[in-house]
Amino acid sequence: MPDFSGTFANPEFLWLLLLIPALAGWYFYRGERGLTSMRFPSLELLKDMPKGWRVRFRHSPLVFRSLALALIVFALARPQTSSQGENIYTEGIDITLVLDVSGSMLAEDFRPNRVEAAKEVADNFIAGRKNDRIGLVIFAGESFTQCPLTTDYAVLRELLSKIKVGMLEDGTAIGEGLATGVDRMRNSKAKSKVIILLTDGVNNRGSIDPVTGAQIAQTYGIRVYTIGVGSRGMAPYPVQTPFGIQYQNMPVEIDEDMLKQIAELTGGRYFRATNNKKLEEIYASIDKLEKSKLEVTVFRRYTELFDGFVLAALLALLLEFLSRYFILRKLP
Repeated sequence: MPDFSGTFANPEFLWLLLLIPALAGWYFYRGERGLTSMRFPSLELLKDMPKGWRVRFRHSPLVFRSLALALIVFALARPQTSSQGENIYTEGIDITLVLDVSGSMLAEDFRPNRVEAAKEVADNFIAGRKNDRIGLVIFAGESFTQCPLTTDYAVLRELLSKIKVGMLEDGTAIGEGLATGVDRMRNSKAKSKVIILLTDGVNNRGSIDPVTGAQIAQTYGIRVYTIGVGSRGMAPYPVQTPFGIQYQNMPVEIDEDMLKQIAELTGGRYFRATNNKKLEEIYASIDKLEKSKLEVTVFRRYTELFDGFVLAALLALLLEFLSRYFILRKLP
């Protein structure tokens, strides 16, 4: 919102205001010297006589002249109002979140499980962005665009909340998920294009090799940050049995070499998340790495106000002339 304030373009002229007390002093000095005297035996008869309006307003010419002088000085100082504002240019980033929703994402080495932890952190990441278009791709044995690139974060977060394991055929088609993310961004005009790919496994499905997907991303100038989620060693995995859900410890297998290769090919970075806190820190790091450009140009506009002071000064001079030569006119 613009900020309005008053100022003077030539404030040095304000020193001329010192002429007003000098003018007043000269007026009263000259008036005292110009008085004539008369001798009366007593003033008792005169003290109760009412003063006429001419006596009460006898100094009005001085008042009007001083006012006119002050207004002229203000006009010479060029009073202005200034309006300050900002032109803001933002250069957003296009970001696609590629999220693994395979069955292994139900492992509970994260709280409440890997997929819910990933959704929560992704939701916080989206909520913290401004001016960026963000899209969402999910994959398991196949891939699917859950939300194309958008700045409608409310819709995006709603679609993110609806993601669950079992939406797609099971498996881990990392190459397919990455290729779908690249396809959604290949026509992007953004100066910076980013994919954040999160998975907990090894590519075992799909017709596109993950490294091939990375090479395609590199061709389109898309930077890929890869995140491997899962504790080291074994992780509890829920299994449905006739007696209800039982937990089995399953080995955590993440193809870290492949994820590192994808990141290196595209100029991104690989991260390993072993718990909820580490996953939050990873997204915070990516958030800092990928900041939108923000250019702010400050401008200030000035509006001259001296014309109002000139008109008021002319009015004061007119009032002085009328009071001196008509209202307080002296008879010869």
